Amino acid sequence: MDAFRRGHGRSLVPFSLLLVCLLALAFPQHASAATTLVQLSSDPYTNSSSQHQTQVEPDSFSFGSTIVSAFQVGRIYGGGSSNIGWATSNDDGTTWTHGFLPGTTTFASPAGSFTAISDASVAYDTAHTAWLISSLGITSSNTEVVVTSRSTDGGHTWSNPITVASGSLDKNWIVCDNTSSSPYYGHCYTEWDRTSSSNLLQMSTSTNGGLTWGTAKATAGSNHGLGGQPLVQPSGTVIVPYLSSSNNIAAFTSTNGGTSWTSAVIVSSVSDHGVSGLRTEALPTAEIDGSGKVYVVWQDCRFESGCSANDLVLSTSTNGTSWSAVTRIPIDAVGSGLDHIIPGLAVDKTTSGSSAHLGLAFYYCASTCQLQVGFVSSTNGGSTWSAKTTLTTTPISLSWIANTSQGRMVGDYISTSFANGKAFPIFAVATAPSGSTFNEAMYTIGSGLTLANSTHAASSDHTSSTAHPASVPATLR
Repeated sequence: MDAFRRGHGRSLVPFSLLLVCLLALAFPQHASAATTLVQLSSDPYTNSSSQHQTQVEPDSFSFGSTIVSAFQVGRIYGGGSSNIGWATSNDDGTTWTHGFLPGTTTFASPAGSFTAISDASVAYDTAHTAWLISSLGITSSNTEVVVTSRSTDGGHTWSNPITVASGSLDKNWIVCDNTSSSPYYGHCYTEWDRTSSSNLLQMSTSTNGGLTWGTAKATAGSNHGLGGQPLVQPSGTVIVPYLSSSNNIAAFTSTNGGTSWTSAVIVSSVSDHGVSGLRTEALPTAEIDGSGKVYVVWQDCRFESGCSANDLVLSTSTNGTSWSAVTRIPIDAVGSGLDHIIPGLAVDKTTSGSSAHLGLAFYYCASTCQLQVGFVSSTNGGSTWSAKTTLTTTPISLSWIANTSQGRMVGDYISTSFANGKAFPIFAVATAPSGSTFNEAMYTIGSGLTLANSTHAASSDHTSSTAHPASVPATLR
């Protein structure tokens, strides 16, 4: 039973009882007992600068039967973590191995030079058979370094980090062109923003599997923002949705293999309801289907009266320049009072268009926030969606998760990937701490999630007259 229904309990007012029953019928829940949580990793470090037994902010990528995830381990209050952990499955999520990147922080084995590391993102380069983890190293002088770690054995051993760029940087992301017919097959692209230049967006390209990286390039419009997630169409066009400094979801493109990048276009304005005590922003999660159609989801309160809670909303594009009207993903009823936050979208690349399969994991909570992880899916490109499945068995109190200067943290992102037609969401789960030691680790769902029938229609675009514009932080490392 979801938090909204549990919070109301028994009512002596017949109309209220009728309303709750009608909402329950309109938005039925899948029982969490139908899913099995599988722990992927845990924090082995003991350095005094970190909050231990914490793992946050996963990304993942799948290709063939392999899924690779990467995440922060041992979160540090002021930014970053003890190291980046990884978890890999080579058998469609049946079994997993895990470990930690070498040569990164002074706590890694072998040790590197960084005092902390953050912002892990995963890609695969089929042309060079290399798995890549992009991350953000932090030095003792508080300089940030975007780096790439490589694996050529299916995601089990990793190289020392290779420098992409250094300076005052944040929020890196990585993708590769894996279409053999593309004129830019084997190009990989890393995105980040330069905080010393008001979050100036930057792109760099590698043509040799991440071994070396080209000079950083800005967009033609010198656009500013953070949280860009590059995606590559079968034609080789790269589309990069991001959260702009002017509180919009926007996107820019390259049609020449990263030689140049266009000025950004606006996808939509953003209205975001802050969740007290929790670190969360309206950063986009973006994926692409087999035909090259791009799907972007973010948290937004435009459909809720007075911007009282966040829904998750969707916009799509086939070219990166023209975007569909924003639709509300019908997870819970409008007015339920539930905040839906930190989404992680996956699209099955063996599907496309009106038959595209989408899987969406997210956190949600009521006004007194105790987090649960939910999942919905669509088998028709987002036109209709399944009922919500709750993946966690116990609500997570905010005091159980890592603390930061911007609030308690499960991650600025979570992630979902498809393997053999099933969705594998990867997310942080916590139980009550043991003294000063947390119990926050990375989990997925054993055997993955089979997509359910899509029965709830997405709502058309609507902007509340009292919606609150989102505020864009200067940095989120």
